Amino acid sequence: MTSACPCGSGRGFDDCCAPLLAGQPAPSPEALMRSRYSAFVKGDVAYLGTTLAPEALVDYDPKETEALVEAARWQGLEIRSSGIDETGEKGHVEFVARYTAGGKPYVHHELGSFRIVEGRWLYVDGVMNPRPPQRVVANKVGRNDPCPCGSGQKFKKCCGA
Repeated sequence: MTSACPCGSGRGFDDCCAPLLAGQPAPSPEALMRSRYSAFVKGDVAYLGTTLAPEALVDYDPKETEALVEAARWQGLEIRSSGIDETGEKGHVEFVARYTAGGKPYVHHELGSFRIVEGRWLYVDGVMNPRPPQRVVANKVGRNDPCPCGSGQKFKKCCGA
């Protein structure tokens, strides 16, 4: 029996993220995100670079990533949501990764964007600490305002009665 996969899927590492780290394409943005987390845990910096979209490689620093991998003690991945758009070419994963570095606890909360490039899901970019969209409150109609139904009467005498 293999050890549990670090990504938290509940599956064994050999059946979950190991094939992706070995080069098999991820079947979904969530699978890619889970495998990238496992790469951080396992110290596979090369995999992290190969799973970036071309525009993400511009800001990628392998030495900086390696320093983080060496300093961090990863403690868990929580997938909050994931999905693929109607074209099947773009996706997102909202996740929380917990780790300690230098004895301090950290929480990395991100809404990551993914897209297919040459048949493979790749990480594009992310928004840190995403917030849900704000609710739009409809304008309230006052009792003495004209009724929105267009009757010409005050709201209190018409639809508000």
